[in-house]
Amino acid sequence: MTTVTHDSPPAGVRYDRLASGLALAVVSASAFGLSGALARGLMNAGWSASAAVAARVLLAAVVLVPIAAAQLRGEWSLLRRNLALITTFGLVAVAGCQLAYFNAVAHMEVGVALLIEYTAPVAVVGWLWARHGQRPGRLTVLGACLGAVGLVLVLDVLSGAQVSTTGVIWALAAMAGVAVYFVLSSHADTGLPATVLAAGGLVVGGLALLLLGVVGVFPLAAATQPVAFDGFTVPWWLPVLALGLVSAALAYVAGIAATRRLGSRLGSFVALTELLVAIVVAWLLLGEIPSGIQVLGGALILAGVIAVKLGETAPSSGR
Repeated sequence: MTTVTHDSPPAGVRYDRLASGLALAVVSASAFGLSGALARGLMNAGWSASAAVAARVLLAAVVLVPIAAAQLRGEWSLLRRNLALITTFGLVAVAGCQLAYFNAVAHMEVGVALLIEYTAPVAVVGWLWARHGQRPGRLTVLGACLGAVGLVLVLDVLSGAQVSTTGVIWALAAMAGVAVYFVLSSHADTGLPATVLAAGGLVVGGLALLLLGVVGVFPLAAATQPVAFDGFTVPWWLPVLALGLVSAALAYVAGIAATRRLGSRLGSFVALTELLVAIVVAWLLLGEIPSGIQVLGGALILAGVIAVKLGETAPSSGR
Protein backbone atom coordinates (compact mmCIF):
# COMPACT_ATOMS: atom_id res chain seq x y z
CA MET A 1 0.00 0.00 0.00
CA THR A 2 1.35 3.41 -0.91
CA THR A 3 1.41 6.45 1.29
CA VAL A 4 -1.16 9.23 1.15
CA THR A 5 0.60 12.58 0.88
CA HIS A 6 -0.08 15.72 -1.06
CA ASP A 7 2.59 15.44 -3.69
CA SER A 8 2.50 14.90 -7.43
CA PRO A 9 4.82 13.52 -10.11
CA PRO A 10 7.55 15.96 -11.21
CA ALA A 11 6.70 18.14 -14.21
CA GLY A 12 7.84 16.79 -17.56
CA VAL A 13 7.98 13.17 -16.49
CA ARG A 14 9.05 11.14 -19.49
CA TYR A 15 6.75 8.47 -20.85
CA ASP A 16 9.19 5.66 -19.99
CA ARG A 17 9.37 6.84 -16.38
CA LEU A 18 5.59 6.97 -16.17
CA ALA A 19 5.26 3.55 -17.80
CA SER A 20 7.82 1.96 -15.50
CA GLY A 21 6.17 3.59 -12.48
CA LEU A 22 2.77 2.21 -13.42
CA ALA A 23 4.25 -1.25 -13.98
CA LEU A 24 6.01 -1.18 -10.59
CA ALA A 25 2.84 0.02 -8.86
CA VAL A 26 0.84 -2.86 -10.35
CA VAL A 27 3.57 -5.32 -9.32
CA SER A 28 3.51 -3.94 -5.77
CA ALA A 29 -0.28 -4.05 -5.48
CA SER A 30 -0.40 -7.55 -6.96
CA ALA A 31 2.26 -8.77 -4.53
CA PHE A 32 0.42 -7.28 -1.54
CA GLY A 33 -2.80 -8.87 -2.81
CA LEU A 34 -1.37 -12.38 -2.41
CA SER A 35 -0.95 -12.17 1.35
CA GLY A 36 -4.50 -12.88 2.54
CA ALA A 37 -5.01 -16.13 0.62
CA LEU A 38 -1.49 -17.38 1.39
CA ALA A 39 -1.94 -16.65 5.10
CA ARG A 40 -5.31 -18.42 5.15
CA GLY A 41 -3.69 -21.51 3.63
CA LEU A 42 -1.00 -21.52 6.31
CA MET A 43 -3.51 -21.01 9.12
CA ASN A 44 -5.68 -23.85 7.81
CA ALA A 45 -2.54 -26.01 7.96
CA GLY A 46 -1.97 -25.26 11.64
CA TRP A 47 -0.08 -21.96 11.64
CA SER A 48 -1.16 -19.24 14.03
CA ALA A 49 -1.76 -15.75 12.64
CA SER A 50 1.12 -14.35 14.70
CA ALA A 51 3.55 -16.99 13.39
CA ALA A 52 2.53 -16.28 9.78
CA VAL A 53 2.98 -12.54 10.31
CA ALA A 54 6.34 -13.00 12.06
CA ALA A 55 7.64 -15.19 9.22
CA ARG A 56 6.45 -12.69 6.60
CA VAL A 57 7.85 -9.65 8.39
CA LEU A 58 11.23 -11.12 9.32
CA LEU A 59 11.87 -12.58 5.86
CA ALA A 60 11.08 -9.19 4.32
CA ALA A 61 13.40 -7.52 6.83
CA VAL A 62 16.26 -9.82 5.80
CA VAL A 63 15.84 -8.56 2.22
CA LEU A 64 15.29 -4.86 2.95
CA VAL A 65 17.80 -4.22 5.75
CA PRO A 66 20.87 -4.37 3.46
CA ILE A 67 19.17 -2.00 1.00
CA ALA A 68 18.28 0.36 3.84
CA ALA A 69 21.81 0.26 5.26
CA ALA A 70 23.20 1.24 1.86
CA GLN A 71 20.72 4.13 1.62
CA LEU A 72 21.74 5.45 5.04
CA ARG A 73 25.34 5.88 3.85
CA GLY A 74 26.65 5.84 7.39
CA GLU A 75 24.20 8.44 8.71
CA TRP A 76 23.15 6.29 11.65
CA SER A 77 22.07 9.37 13.61
CA LEU A 78 18.95 9.41 11.43
CA LEU A 79 17.85 6.20 13.15
CA ARG A 80 18.36 7.68 16.60
CA ARG A 81 16.48 10.88 15.75
CA ASN A 82 13.56 8.92 14.30
CA LEU A 83 13.52 6.04 16.79
CA ALA A 84 10.02 6.87 18.05
CA LEU A 85 8.65 7.04 14.50
CA ILE A 86 10.29 3.75 13.50
CA THR A 87 9.11 2.01 16.68
CA THR A 88 5.51 3.19 16.32
CA PHE A 89 5.55 2.30 12.62
CA GLY A 90 6.86 -1.18 13.37
CA LEU A 91 4.52 -1.95 16.26
CA VAL A 92 1.29 -0.50 14.86
CA ALA A 93 1.55 -0.09 11.08
CA VAL A 94 3.51 -3.30 10.44
CA ALA A 95 3.06 -5.90 13.19
CA GLY A 96 -0.31 -4.76 14.54
CA CYS A 97 -1.89 -4.12 11.15
CA GLN A 98 -0.75 -7.39 9.57
CA LEU A 99 -1.63 -9.43 12.65
CA ALA A 100 -5.13 -7.94 12.67
CA TYR A 101 -5.59 -8.57 8.94
CA PHE A 102 -4.43 -12.19 9.16
CA ASN A 103 -6.74 -12.78 12.12
CA ALA A 104 -9.57 -11.21 10.12
CA VAL A 105 -9.07 -13.53 7.14
CA ALA A 106 -9.09 -16.46 9.56
CA HIS A 107 -12.73 -15.60 10.36
CA MET A 108 -14.10 -14.14 7.12
CA GLU A 109 -13.54 -14.01 3.37
CA VAL A 110 -10.29 -12.42 2.22
CA GLY A 111 -12.02 -9.92 -0.06
CA VAL A 112 -14.43 -8.77 2.66
CA ALA A 113 -11.62 -8.28 5.18
CA LEU A 114 -9.58 -6.29 2.68
CA LEU A 115 -12.56 -4.12 1.72
CA ILE A 116 -13.07 -3.20 5.36
CA GLU A 117 -9.36 -2.44 5.62
CA TYR A 118 -9.62 -0.22 2.53
CA THR A 119 -11.90 2.22 4.38
CA ALA A 120 -8.72 3.50 6.10
CA PRO A 121 -8.56 6.74 4.04
CA VAL A 122 -11.92 7.71 5.55
CA ALA A 123 -10.48 7.14 9.02
CA VAL A 124 -7.48 9.32 8.13
CA VAL A 125 -9.83 12.13 7.07
CA GLY A 126 -11.68 11.81 10.38
CA TRP A 127 -8.40 11.92 12.30
CA LEU A 128 -7.19 15.03 10.47
CA TRP A 129 -10.53 16.72 11.15
CA ALA A 130 -10.57 15.83 14.86
CA ARG A 131 -6.86 16.38 15.53
CA HIS A 132 -5.95 19.25 13.20
CA GLY A 133 -9.28 20.85 12.37
CA GLN A 134 -8.98 19.99 8.67
CA ARG A 135 -12.67 19.89 7.84
CA PRO A 136 -13.37 17.63 4.84
CA GLY A 137 -14.98 19.03 1.71
CA ARG A 138 -18.20 17.83 0.12
CA LEU A 139 -16.47 15.33 -2.17
CA THR A 140 -14.70 13.75 0.78
CA VAL A 141 -17.94 13.52 2.77
CA LEU A 142 -19.63 11.93 -0.25
CA GLY A 143 -16.79 9.39 -0.43
CA ALA A 144 -17.21 8.56 3.25
CA CYS A 145 -20.95 8.00 2.79
CA LEU A 146 -20.39 5.76 -0.24
CA GLY A 147 -17.85 3.77 1.73
CA ALA A 148 -20.26 3.32 4.65
CA VAL A 149 -23.08 2.09 2.37
CA GLY A 150 -20.65 -0.19 0.53
CA LEU A 151 -19.45 -1.66 3.82
CA VAL A 152 -23.02 -2.62 4.78
CA LEU A 153 -23.49 -4.34 1.42
CA VAL A 154 -20.12 -6.13 1.59
CA LEU A 155 -21.00 -7.56 4.99
CA ASP A 156 -24.35 -8.61 3.46
CA VAL A 157 -26.18 -7.81 6.68
CA LEU A 158 -29.37 -6.76 4.87
CA SER A 159 -30.01 -10.30 3.67
CA GLY A 160 -29.65 -11.70 7.17
CA ALA A 161 -26.33 -13.41 6.42
CA GLN A 162 -24.24 -14.50 9.38
CA VAL A 163 -21.42 -12.01 9.99
CA SER A 164 -18.39 -12.94 12.05
CA THR A 165 -18.22 -10.29 14.74
CA THR A 166 -14.69 -11.39 15.59
CA GLY A 167 -13.65 -11.09 11.96
CA VAL A 168 -15.18 -7.61 11.63
CA ILE A 169 -13.42 -6.40 14.79
CA TRP A 170 -10.07 -7.69 13.52
CA ALA A 171 -10.67 -6.13 10.10
CA LEU A 172 -11.50 -2.78 11.71
CA ALA A 173 -8.31 -3.06 13.76
CA ALA A 174 -6.41 -3.66 10.51
CA MET A 175 -8.11 -0.59 9.04
CA ALA A 176 -6.90 1.46 12.01
CA GLY A 177 -3.40 0.10 11.46
CA VAL A 178 -3.47 1.14 7.80
CA ALA A 179 -4.67 4.60 8.82
CA VAL A 180 -1.68 4.88 11.16
CA TYR A 181 0.54 3.67 8.29
CA PHE A 182 -0.76 6.48 6.07
CA VAL A 183 -0.31 9.15 8.74
CA LEU A 184 3.20 8.07 9.75
CA SER A 185 4.37 7.50 6.18
CA SER A 186 3.37 11.05 5.23
CA HIS A 187 6.06 12.48 7.55
CA ALA A 188 8.37 13.51 4.71
CA ASP A 189 10.32 16.06 6.76
CA THR A 190 12.24 13.53 8.85
CA GLY A 191 15.04 12.98 6.34
CA LEU A 192 14.51 9.23 6.70
CA PRO A 193 14.49 7.36 3.35
CA ALA A 194 11.29 5.41 2.76
CA THR A 195 13.12 2.07 2.50
CA VAL A 196 14.84 2.72 5.84
CA LEU A 197 11.49 3.40 7.50
CA ALA A 198 10.03 0.22 5.98
CA ALA A 199 13.04 -1.92 6.94
CA GLY A 200 13.20 -0.47 10.45
CA GLY A 201 9.50 -1.06 10.94
CA LEU A 202 9.80 -4.64 9.71
CA VAL A 203 12.67 -5.36 12.13
CA VAL A 204 10.86 -3.79 15.11
CA GLY A 205 7.56 -5.46 14.24
CA GLY A 206 9.11 -8.88 13.67
CA LEU A 207 11.14 -8.84 16.88
CA ALA A 208 8.12 -7.63 18.86
CA LEU A 209 6.01 -10.51 17.57
CA LEU A 210 8.72 -13.00 18.46
CA LEU A 211 9.05 -11.54 21.97
CA LEU A 212 5.29 -11.56 22.54
CA GLY A 213 5.17 -15.13 21.29
CA VAL A 214 7.96 -16.25 23.61
CA VAL A 215 6.23 -14.77 26.68
CA GLY A 216 2.92 -16.30 25.62
CA VAL A 217 0.91 -13.22 24.66
CA PHE A 218 0.38 -14.56 21.12
CA PRO A 219 0.70 -18.20 20.05
CA LEU A 220 3.61 -18.89 17.71
CA ALA A 221 2.39 -22.14 16.21
CA ALA A 222 3.91 -23.40 12.96
CA ALA A 223 3.51 -26.67 11.07
CA THR A 224 5.51 -28.49 8.41
CA GLN A 225 2.60 -30.39 6.85
CA PRO A 226 1.63 -29.56 3.26
CA VAL A 227 -0.63 -26.54 2.79
CA ALA A 228 -3.92 -27.29 1.04
CA PHE A 229 -5.54 -24.80 -1.28
CA ASP A 230 -8.59 -25.25 -3.50
CA GLY A 231 -7.82 -28.48 -5.35
CA PHE A 232 -4.06 -28.74 -4.76
CA THR A 233 -1.41 -28.81 -2.05
CA VAL A 234 2.07 -27.31 -1.80
CA PRO A 235 5.00 -27.72 0.63
CA TRP A 236 4.66 -25.47 3.70
CA TRP A 237 7.79 -23.47 2.90
CA LEU A 238 6.46 -22.29 -0.47
CA PRO A 239 3.67 -20.01 0.87
CA VAL A 240 6.03 -18.88 3.67
CA LEU A 241 8.65 -17.76 1.15
CA ALA A 242 5.96 -16.19 -1.02
CA LEU A 243 4.61 -14.26 1.96
CA GLY A 244 8.00 -12.91 2.99
CA LEU A 245 9.80 -12.42 -0.31
CA VAL A 246 6.93 -11.60 -2.68
CA SER A 247 4.01 -10.16 -0.72
CA ALA A 248 6.24 -8.17 1.64
CA ALA A 249 9.80 -7.50 0.41
CA LEU A 250 9.01 -7.22 -3.31
CA ALA A 251 5.76 -5.39 -2.56
CA TYR A 252 7.50 -2.75 -0.42
CA VAL A 253 10.46 -2.24 -2.76
CA ALA A 254 8.30 -2.03 -5.89
CA GLY A 255 5.82 0.25 -4.13
CA ILE A 256 8.56 2.64 -2.99
CA ALA A 257 10.08 2.72 -6.47
CA ALA A 258 6.65 3.32 -8.03
CA THR A 259 5.85 6.17 -5.65
CA ARG A 260 9.09 7.92 -6.53
CA ARG A 261 8.23 7.74 -10.23
CA LEU A 262 4.52 8.53 -10.03
CA GLY A 263 4.10 10.55 -6.89
CA SER A 264 2.11 9.10 -4.02
CA ARG A 265 -1.28 10.37 -5.22
CA LEU A 266 -1.22 8.56 -8.58
CA GLY A 267 0.56 5.61 -6.97
CA SER A 268 -2.18 5.27 -4.35
CA PHE A 269 -4.83 5.12 -7.07
CA VAL A 270 -2.97 2.31 -8.86
CA ALA A 271 -2.62 0.55 -5.50
CA LEU A 272 -6.36 -0.10 -5.60
CA THR A 273 -5.36 -2.96 -7.93
CA GLU A 274 -4.50 -4.86 -4.74
CA LEU A 275 -8.16 -5.38 -3.98
CA LEU A 276 -8.92 -6.90 -7.39
CA VAL A 277 -5.88 -9.16 -7.17
CA ALA A 278 -6.78 -10.28 -3.65
CA ILE A 279 -10.30 -11.25 -4.72
CA VAL A 280 -9.05 -13.15 -7.79
CA VAL A 281 -6.35 -14.95 -5.79
CA ALA A 282 -8.85 -15.86 -3.06
CA TRP A 283 -11.09 -17.30 -5.78
CA LEU A 284 -8.27 -19.33 -7.34
CA LEU A 285 -6.61 -20.53 -4.12
CA LEU A 286 -9.52 -20.72 -1.69
CA GLY A 287 -12.61 -20.98 -3.89
CA GLU A 288 -14.08 -17.80 -2.38
CA ILE A 289 -16.50 -16.12 -4.80
CA PRO A 290 -18.20 -12.89 -3.66
CA SER A 291 -21.95 -12.57 -4.12
CA GLY A 292 -23.49 -9.98 -6.42
CA ILE A 293 -24.46 -7.71 -3.52
CA GLN A 294 -20.90 -7.90 -2.18
CA VAL A 295 -19.51 -6.94 -5.58
CA LEU A 296 -21.81 -3.91 -5.59
CA GLY A 297 -20.68 -3.03 -2.07
CA GLY A 298 -17.05 -3.36 -3.08
CA ALA A 299 -17.63 -1.05 -6.04
CA LEU A 300 -19.18 1.54 -3.72
CA ILE A 301 -16.25 1.30 -1.30
CA LEU A 302 -13.79 1.78 -4.17
CA ALA A 303 -15.84 4.73 -5.45
CA GLY A 304 -15.80 6.16 -1.94
CA VAL A 305 -12.04 5.77 -1.59
CA ILE A 306 -11.52 7.45 -4.98
CA ALA A 307 -13.82 10.31 -3.96
CA VAL A 308 -11.90 10.75 -0.69
CA LYS A 309 -8.59 10.83 -2.54
CA LEU A 310 -9.93 13.35 -5.06
CA GLY A 311 -11.30 15.36 -2.14
CA GLU A 312 -7.77 15.69 -0.75
CA THR A 313 -6.87 17.96 -3.67
CA ALA A 314 -10.08 19.99 -3.70
CA PRO A 315 -10.35 23.18 -1.64
CA SER A 316 -12.27 22.68 1.61
CA SER A 317 -14.97 25.14 2.64
CA GLY A 318 -14.13 24.61 6.29
CA ARG A 319 -10.54 25.83 6.23
